[in-house]
Amino acid sequence: MTNNIPPKLQEIIEDFDFLEGQEKLMHLLELSERLPDLPERLQSIRDQFGQVHECMSPVFIHAEKENGRMAFYFDIPREAPTVRGYGMILSEGLNGLTPAEVAVVPDDFYLGMGLNKVISGQRLNGMGAILRYMKNLAENHEG
Repeated sequence: MTNNIPPKLQEIIEDFDFLEGQEKLMHLLELSERLPDLPERLQSIRDQFGQVHECMSPVFIHAEKENGRMAFYFDIPREAPTVRGYGMILSEGLNGLTPAEVAVVPDDFYLGMGLNKVISGQRLNGMGAILRYMKNLAENHEG
C-alpha cells in the first residue's frame, strides 16, 4: 500500500484524476448504479445495522470479518446517488482488507480524486464520516 492507500482504492483515485470537472460527478453517479443491494441473508437483520448519523442521507453499514478480511455492506437509498457512488468506491476499495489496513486509510483520500471540486463541503463531511464509521466497525472486528 502506497501512503496507506490500498491498491484497489488507489486505482479508483487514479481513474478520477483523469476526469475533469463535471465528468467526476458523472462518474460518481455511474458508480452509484453499481452499488449492490443488500444480500438477501442480511435483509432480515437490516434494523441492526449502524447508521452514519453525520451523513445527510440515511446510510447504514454492516461489516463482517472472514479469514481476517473485512466485508462491508451498504444500504443507501437510490435517491442519494452521490453518497451511493462514494459507498461503491469504499466497497471496491476496502472490501478484502484487514482491519488494520482499513484503519490507516486517510479520511480525506477523496481529495486525490478531486471530489472537493464538484461536491459540497457538507456532503464531503458526510463522506468522511462514512469512512470513519467503517474504521470503527473494522476496529470492533480486530482480534
